[in-house]
Amino acid sequence: MGLEKENMDTSVFMDDDEFNRSIEPILKKGKLYEAELDRDPNDINARLKVGFEDVIAEPISTHSFDKVWIGSHAVFELVKFMLYRLLTTLLAVPMAFILGLVFAVLSCIHIWLLMPALQGFLMLLPSLQVVWRSLTDMFITPLFHSMGKSLSSVNVKTTEY
Repeated sequence: MGLEKENMDTSVFMDDDEFNRSIEPILKKGKLYEAELDRDPNDINARLKVGFEDVIAEPISTHSFDKVWIGSHAVFELVKFMLYRLLTTLLAVPMAFILGLVFAVLSCIHIWLLMPALQGFLMLLPSLQVVWRSLTDMFITPLFHSMGKSLSSVNVKTTEY
């Protein structure tokens, strides 16, 4: 009447059709999941789409062993993937917070300080334009007319020795 433990081996058998169906997109409520959204639709970071062949390339005349090439390719992709994930895990949230603050401050300054000041200045421009035109007509225009008349009698001749 004691407790009896029974060892059971569990095995899962999948035929090829079942395996291939399992890697197809999952159906949810009759809809197919769409492909991942492009996180860079404006292609801002096109220069960062770097592959192994863009960094390390062997010319036709020089080749390492195939296993070395495949292994170095795998290590390159793994390190690039894992380090990127690690750095984004550590930096993404703080940088998003800081950049959110910066853009919020810039937006506030632009909306509440810069644009009202600019609109007020643009409203004053027509009256300032009248004042500026009258000042230039009274002082600057006569000065340049008199300078032009006095300097118009000057003749300059160049001779070469």
